[in-house]
Amino acid sequence: MPQAIVHVIDDDEAVRDSLDFLLGANQFQVKTYTSGRQFLETWSAERAACVICDIRMPELSGLEVVSELRRRGYDLPVIIMTGHGDMALAAEVTEAGADGLLEKPFSEESLLAALHSVLSRSI
Repeated sequence: MPQAIVHVIDDDEAVRDSLDFLLGANQFQVKTYTSGRQFLETWSAERAACVICDIRMPELSGLEVVSELRRRGYDLPVIIMTGHGDMALAAEVTEAGADGLLEKPFSEESLLAALHSVLSRSI
């Protein structure tokens, strides 16, 4: 698999730093963003890319980021992270066009399996 760029969007600096370290140690190129707005204003279409985005953030929620990507015509894989998952949220995430939902705290193995799954479908 070509080196994938993983865009991590979370307003929590500790989460961003942790995911940056973990993913970098697993051979992913990582770019981090403090908000959905920052990501949408600076991102440009790249091959073999994926987004990992927190669902609850100021300004734009993770679901709003997914909706905006889809509105712009991008089929970029998006995995949503949440600390409060339930069946209704899972359905909402799917309806918005996200490719996965990870409930915090999640294991390294769960994260990597989700990333490899969505990236294998998009390459």
